[in-house]
Amino acid sequence: MKSLPTSSALLDWYDRHARDLPWRVSPADRKLGIIADPYHVWLSEIMLQQTTVAAVKDYYVKFLRLWPVVQDLADAADEDVMKAWAGLGYYSRARNLKKCAEHVASELGGTFPDTEEGLQKLPGIGPYTAAAIAAIAFNRPAAVVDGNVERVMSRLYEIETPLPDAKPEIRTAMAGLTPDDRPGDFAQAVMDLGATICTPKRPACALCPWTDVCRARKAGTAETLPRKAPKKVKPTRKGAAFVIIREGDGAVLMRRRPPKGLLGGMTEVPGTDWAEDFDPVSATDHAPVKASWRKRTGIVKHTFTHFHLELDIHVCRVSQTLPAPGDFWWSQSAAHEDEALPTVMRKALAHGLA
Repeated sequence: MKSLPTSSALLDWYDRHARDLPWRVSPADRKLGIIADPYHVWLSEIMLQQTTVAAVKDYYVKFLRLWPVVQDLADAADEDVMKAWAGLGYYSRARNLKKCAEHVASELGGTFPDTEEGLQKLPGIGPYTAAAIAAIAFNRPAAVVDGNVERVMSRLYEIETPLPDAKPEIRTAMAGLTPDDRPGDFAQAVMDLGATICTPKRPACALCPWTDVCRARKAGTAETLPRKAPKKVKPTRKGAAFVIIREGDGAVLMRRRPPKGLLGGMTEVPGTDWAEDFDPVSATDHAPVKASWRKRTGIVKHTFTHFHLELDIHVCRVSQTLPAPGDFWWSQSAAHEDEALPTVMRKALAHGLA
């Protein structure tokens, strides 16, 4: 059995099996001298934070169609960016995306920094994203560590320290393997290996280019790694949402959430606060209009990073002459898809209109 893994073995595998992704320059194209566009790499990496490749693909293509270069995104209206992002989740990423584009366009002449240190000074870019952009866009030998990389390194070196405490050890392992030549391809190769071969359950060890040197495979512990500390139990908050439908044209009353905080800047149907001690009996007392309310059967469930949410949905119909109160507006039924509605609000609206 070989004693040490090599980057060359994985890169040879990657040259044959690299995933075809819309933001990626393939190994074949790289050999032709085609290089990655830092704007494309940055955009994809921001979108991929805590989100799957499958969920990101269409959003990435849409953003590039709307804003082909960073200056276009910097010049875009905040509301348009939030609308285009709606449904992708973790909305602080969209706000930071816009801030970062504005900074790069106005302060850096439209050029992204080419080092991890420089990239981390930009809004929304932390250590992982900086390393990914530096390696993939600028060929810097940076250690790129995402969830797939954590799994591969944990198994390759049989790291039994539970996450998140194992992160420094995993990063050291990845840094030790990252080559000076093709570091971006190597980072993407490890990610692809974790996504397609070294999967969380039933890894296909026989197909892995590192199978002969993987300590966890030899020990029979691959499927048990990486170890993870017990998850904290998420609390459940409850609340109510009000779907107010205007007679005649079916428009629905909506408003924009405050710019900061959870779902900041996104569009919502009106509702109560979300709390663990929510009182459903008095929910409609907090509605923006007085009306004959009907409570829908069933509840809308949604999970955020730190808590579960359960919403009662109340529906009413109001006169076509009723003006929108305060900072609300009437959204025409045909335009709901164009509103910056986060997933939880799309669920609430769908349940109310069913």
